[in-house]
Amino acid sequence: MRLTPFDALACPLDALPLRREGRRWCCEAGHSFDVAREGHLHLLPVQHKRSRDPGDSKAMVAARERFLNAGHYQGIADAIAEAVLAGASPERPLACLDAGCGEGYYLRRLAASAGDRNVALSLMGLDISKWAVLRGARQARALHRDAQANATADATAKREGATWVVASNAKLPVQDAALDRVLCLFGFPVYAEFARVLKPGGRLLLAEVGPDHLRELREIIYPSVKEATEREPVRHPALTLEYETSVRATLSLETPEAIADLLTMTPHLYRASAEGRARAEALTSLSVTLDVRLTTLGRR
Repeated sequence: MRLTPFDALACPLDALPLRREGRRWCCEAGHSFDVAREGHLHLLPVQHKRSRDPGDSKAMVAARERFLNAGHYQGIADAIAEAVLAGASPERPLACLDAGCGEGYYLRRLAASAGDRNVALSLMGLDISKWAVLRGARQARALHRDAQANATADATAKREGATWVVASNAKLPVQDAALDRVLCLFGFPVYAEFARVLKPGGRLLLAEVGPDHLRELREIIYPSVKEATEREPVRHPALTLEYETSVRATLSLETPEAIADLLTMTPHLYRASAEGRARAEALTSLSVTLDVRLTTLGRR
């Protein structure tokens, strides 16, 4: 695995480039942001918040961490990594942002896939949920310690982890035209911001749920399942469609705990009625359809 430092951060207050000075990131105007003990950076000014604790809750993040680390979505993660690394060269690092990274599962799978291809990465994980970024940074530090412990005596390459940031997609703390790839996986795309931070020729990868995604679970928790409406195409003058594909599979969950984690990590937990949640809690096993649409858009 070849990870290089991510150095394209911008100040969330004035958009000037940030430079690292020990445990701080600073801009020329004098704004300073400390790296937290866990290794992440908070670049979400209070005036940019819409609530006191925005984004996924601590319980949602913990459930998603358990579910994803169990490998239930590995096929989806591998398809995402394949799309991100298409055309990548071992000659230069690929600067990638996961905009809405959650607890970092997809970035970790991407780093593993890039290592298999000898492609170097410069990674940034960003989420508006402080709980998600905290877990991503902690897991990355644990992996970093393991890698150092297992390194051979003649290893000379310094291992650098991803940069983990609490911030919003609506105002990315990233310099203009700095990224080769932007990932928005089951999140909230802000196309003008994504186009701004992508280099010409860079790519945006979207992962969105398809009409049959988790249909069996939805049929249990809701009185009726609404059929999906046709998706509006992405309309932005700087982005053009390059490729679309779908990932479909059947997932078998054999424990009540896995079913509970799946429900808790999705918005369905809050949309379902108490009766619907009770029906899900009574399940001891469940077979569900995975249906995910991957879309690659190029930066003109």
